[in-house]
This record gives sequence, C-alpha cells and structure tokens, in this order.
Amino acid sequence: MSPSELAALHGLTDSSARPHLLDYVRRLWSHRHFINEFAKAKSATKYSGARLGDLWHVMTPLLNAAVYYLIFGLLIGTSRGVPDFIPFLVTGVFIFTFTQSSVLSGVRAITGNLSLIRALHFPRASLPIALTLVQLRQLLVSMLVLVAIVLAMGQVPQWSWLLAVPVLLIQALFNTGLALIVARLGSKITDLAQLMPFVLRTWMYASGVMYSIDHMAASAPPLVHLLLDLNPAAVYIDLMRFALIDSFTAAQLPPHVWAIAVGWALAAAIGGFVYFWMAEEQYGRD
Repeated sequence: MSPSELAALHGLTDSSARPHLLDYVRRLWSHRHFINEFAKAKSATKYSGARLGDLWHVMTPLLNAAVYYLIFGLLIGTSRGVPDFIPFLVTGVFIFTFTQSSVLSGVRAITGNLSLIRALHFPRASLPIALTLVQLRQLLVSMLVLVAIVLAMGQVPQWSWLLAVPVLLIQALFNTGLALIVARLGSKITDLAQLMPFVLRTWMYASGVMYSIDHMAASAPPLVHLLLDLNPAAVYIDLMRFALIDSFTAAQLPPHVWAIAVGWALAAAIGGFVYFWMAEEQYGRD
C-alpha cells in the first residue's frame, strides 16, 4: 500500500493543502489572538534601536508634512486658495501615510517572515492582517497629534469629528485588502518591494495630499477629473478633511463619496482576501 493510500485509509490529509474558503475564515478567526500578539511584537520592535523610540511613529509623518509645506505650500504655492492649509496638508499626509505604510509592510509580509512560516502552521493571511493592524495602531497615536494641530490652527470641535471613526474603519478595511494583494505578489516578485515606493509616491502625487484637487484639476478633462474623484486614497483623505476641518465643506467632496469609499473597501478586502487565499499552500515553499 502506498503512503498516500495509507494516509487516506486513516483519514489523514495534507497539512499544507489549501482549506476551503469558509474553513480558512474560521481558522483565521481562531488565530485572532496570535494576530494581535504578533502586531504588538512588531510595533514594539519597529523603533527599538532608535533613541527616540516610538516617537518616530508621530515624528515621521510630521517631518514629511513640514517638508511638503516648505516645497509645495511655500515654494510652489499650492496653499493659495486653500483655507486652513496646514490642517489640510497634515491631514492628507497622515491619512495617506496609513495606506502607504500598510502597503509597504504588506509587500514584505511573506518574504520577511519565511522562518516563521516554515516553522509553524497557521493561516498565512494572519501576517498581512497583523501588519496592517500595526499601522492602524500607529495612526491612532498620530491622530492625537493631528487633532492637537487642528485645534491649534483654530478649528473648533464639531459633531462632524465623529465621522473620523467610520472613515478610519473603512480605510483600514481597504488597506487590509491591499496588504493581502501585495503580500501575495511580493512573495513571488521579490523586486516588488524595491519598486513599490516609487508606485506609492506617484499615487501620493495624484491623491491631493499637498494640493486641492478641485483647484488643480479645475480645467482638466472630465475623464481625468472623474479618475481623480474615484481615487480611493483621495476619497479617504477628503472624508477625513471634511470631518475635521470646518472650511472643507461637502461641496468639495465627490458625488456619492461614502458609497465610493465603502465600495473600494469591500472590493479590496473581499477581492484581496480571496486572491491571497488562492495561493495559501504556496507561501514559504520557494
């Protein structure tokens, strides 16, 4: 009797085989504590070698915002015609950094944890999900700084500030889907980790982080304006600006903006999860 026949006779199965989708979801849920602890460990060690430690979670986007303000706000003049430009800019930098960091950590989720993958049996989707959770926790700390800046610039707390919560949750769902997609791609295309910063930089310049899309694209062809309005990064940035900045009104939001935001989040999360699951048995085998 062959080994495969003997295994079948005793009800044994290949532990590395891809489980059915619903079974995979159940396994992922059963590993939720592992995901949480893995995220805590990654967050604790990220800046462990730096003197300022966790302060870099906040200082990095703040320094980026300062550079963008100098170059774009003062030298290029994108601040003209944009009320409350500093809160406008800092909000854009912090929200885009959340997506950017999720993608950059996701692309290395498999290749950066091969020893763990080969040593333990667990749903591999745990890794990009945990790394996105790390970025979400860092953003929540950064949001305290963002709120302080907004208050310092003369904004008064409004009921609309509560909209920041669903915006972050929807964006987190979107980012998780992106992290799952690039995690699978990055596991096969090792050079993707080197290419991704250039892709993300281009995406940032098209997302209205440092300028008002309404002003800069006022004379653009309708198709270009439509593509800019549908850009998911710009959608989440604009929703957060609408929530926190009084001068950023509903008139500056694209039509059906909440439907677009939720649609992108569901498409990325569901599509990314299924796309990642389809290669579950391949991770760590190369």
